[in-house]
Amino acid sequence: MLTQIGVFALASLALLTLSRLLLTVWLWPRVRAAGGPWPIFRWGLRIDLNQIAMWAGIPLLLAPWLGDRPVAIFLTGLWLQAVWLLFVLLEVSTPQFIREYDSRPNRLYIDYLKYPKEVFGMLWKGYKPVLLGAALGLGLAAWLGHTLFAGARPDALPAWPWRILLTLVFAAAIALAIRGTLGHRPINPASVAWCGDSLLNTLPLTSLYSVLFALYAIKNERSAADVYGDLQDTELHAIIQEQAGIPPGPAEIPTLHRQPASQRPARPRNLVLIVEESLGAQYVGNLGGAGLTPCLDALASEGWNFTRAYATGTRSVRGLEAVTAGFPPTLSDAALRLGDAQSRFFTLAQLLKQHGYRSRFIYGGEAHFDNMKSFFLGNGFDELHDRPTFDTPAFVGTWGASDEDMFDKLHALLSQGGDQPTLHLAFSVSNHTPWEYPAGRIPVEGDPATVENTVRYADWAIGRFFEQARASAYWDDTVFLIVADHDARVGGAQRIPLRHFHIPALILGAGVEARRDERIVSQIDLPPTLLSLIGIDDAHPMIGHDLTRADAGGRAMMQYETLYGYLRDETLAILEPQQPARFYRYAAPDGYTPLDPDPVLGRIALAHALWPTWAYRNRAHTLPALRLPG
Repeated sequence: MLTQIGVFALASLALLTLSRLLLTVWLWPRVRAAGGPWPIFRWGLRIDLNQIAMWAGIPLLLAPWLGDRPVAIFLTGLWLQAVWLLFVLLEVSTPQFIREYDSRPNRLYIDYLKYPKEVFGMLWKGYKPVLLGAALGLGLAAWLGHTLFAGARPDALPAWPWRILLTLVFAAAIALAIRGTLGHRPINPASVAWCGDSLLNTLPLTSLYSVLFALYAIKNERSAADVYGDLQDTELHAIIQEQAGIPPGPAEIPTLHRQPASQRPARPRNLVLIVEESLGAQYVGNLGGAGLTPCLDALASEGWNFTRAYATGTRSVRGLEAVTAGFPPTLSDAALRLGDAQSRFFTLAQLLKQHGYRSRFIYGGEAHFDNMKSFFLGNGFDELHDRPTFDTPAFVGTWGASDEDMFDKLHALLSQGGDQPTLHLAFSVSNHTPWEYPAGRIPVEGDPATVENTVRYADWAIGRFFEQARASAYWDDTVFLIVADHDARVGGAQRIPLRHFHIPALILGAGVEARRDERIVSQIDLPPTLLSLIGIDDAHPMIGHDLTRADAGGRAMMQYETLYGYLRDETLAILEPQQPARFYRYAAPDGYTPLDPDPVLGRIALAHALWPTWAYRNRAHTLPALRLPG
């Protein structure tokens, strides 16, 4: 058995490396433009070892105990031949899949298996040479697999103590190979993303790994219609378009509309999105909170301060999808973690790229956490600067480099200047358990490791950065957003504790007048507003409001576990699984007065709960230039 497994490992490594090499040569102009092939093969080796360990791990653990038994050898041979053919089948079909979809086989590969008659008919009529070549290749692979993996000789089993030791050694090697790293988190597609070309980010993977990961990710795609009820597509789109204040768009992208800019600067303005981890309104003095943010409060008096802004959820990925993509919340997982949103999904970076912008993501932690690296690099961001790129950070905690290090990196990148306008997304990490931050920065009250002291530090880092920014050349040409991703410690006796969705949101910088805005606004309203402020007049699919319009705002939406909330003015509609909608009059912070049913508002809330799922599944949150045909 050990011989079978060893030959299988070497043959599989040779096959997968050869396939990756041929794909790299085929796509060489794109690989060269992205910086060269080294990341493809460096990460590819780890993925290959991961796959070999997953498929051959159990036979390897059994080999010291059963390797002398003909039945075990026979079954191992059958198993390894089947896995070998899967590797070959997926790799052989990869080039044609790339031609059609500009990606390794993924979720679509599985979707097509539901229709074997139609798909085989299509292949036979349009791709006979490819189909015949693939059949010949599979036949040769089957013969080679049988030759290599069947008919092995029995092993000479070692003595009992050595069997136990070998099993432990094999188990450790298998675990390390499957994990792929000694870092905090195991290897995944986001770990191997290395450039802004979404196809090239799939080359380190194997096609079998890509398909299996897409199958695994389906668990995140819960259907809101199964939980809350459904609407006809025509009614769904009509409600969404009416509430967004936009005209009907094309059938493929129903919310696509042109948004005129409210400002026309002489030169394109830079845009900086600062997303603060877990900074709820409960801590912010100017929002009626605990008064732990004197620096943010001072900035609020100088910029456009939204005093009733609401987060769309309770996770960072939820806030990031809202702020960067204008994508509303849904019962399903956030777009950053969904397979079909890893490329050709609308983000501000996708749109601004068409206007000559360069986009960067700055994060003090490991960017493959929550799939951020794959999502951002696959959807328009040109550069990624995470913990490994920070040369000499002042402080590194459990979640990565401190906020001041992240802001130092942001300041350095902004200070590079140049004529090209830029988008920077900067995401903080410090305000998170276990509440770690560098000593000596703030006056500490009580136990240093508390959320209150960490909020004080996060606020100090904000103030320090804006002191630098004001004295810099980029200040006069840059619009800044400071917004929380969500609140900390979300909970309460209410079905949806709105006080814990209340967050700070502040825009300041070039062309932004100081004002205190008391309209109810959602995180999804911020991207359209920012486009208007930096002078981008273009079409996009976002359903958020441009808050530079006097008639905008007045509603917010949020997902809280299995509950969906839609707040319009002072009325909150709550959708629950398999239950009629409930309605309340809300008075901040904790006043909930039950109201009679409002069928109209109920259908508006339902439409907003359903639309993100429809848009994702139909690939309709995109731009025409990004949408695949068919």
